[in-house]
Amino acid sequence: MTTYSNLKYDHPFSANATGTGGLTKISSQTASSSASLSFTTGIDSTYKEYIFKLINIHPQTDGADFTFNFSIDGGSNYNVTKTSSIFQSYQGEGGLNPTLNYDDSRDLAQSTAYQVIMQDPGNDDDQSGSGTINLFDPSNTTFVKHFISDTNEYQGSDYTVRKFLAGYANTTSAINAVDFKFASGNIDSGTIIMYGVS
Repeated sequence: MTTYSNLKYDHPFSANATGTGGLTKISSQTASSSASLSFTTGIDSTYKEYIFKLINIHPQTDGADFTFNFSIDGGSNYNVTKTSSIFQSYQGEGGLNPTLNYDDSRDLAQSTAYQVIMQDPGNDDDQSGSGTINLFDPSNTTFVKHFISDTNEYQGSDYTVRKFLAGYANTTSAINAVDFKFASGNIDSGTIIMYGVS
């Protein structure tokens, strides 16, 4: 049987291989009118890759971007310098304006600002956003820290937007905390689950 561990680097491990346990759930948080969701423990040298699953993230404020930032001091400050690029595809409910484009308005160039991963999700009862963020080797003290994300949100203007992000945190210090929040207003509801990849 093929597992995530077999597929993650497109390499078929033998049946008696060790260290092929796949995903290990570390922790999860569920929002309830929360200002932010922060993961301040469990990010260490145990795993070379961490995955955050974002499930039905629903904003209090219509059209507020959903964002994240890293910390190297256990969550006292979320201000790690980042460079990133974003492209997206989107289409309206009625088939209007299907588009694929580079989104230069939300990428970063050596910035400590929070990184946008969902653009303008709506706050109607049935609107939300979901997706995945991968953070690679956060405890490494030689190299910068790479991250990628793949998200989709149901915008307030009745568009579906799939957003692809890639970038790096320009620090050789260990990243040990991640914070998620909306640019405005609280996280009304939604769950974020953190996994380690073995």
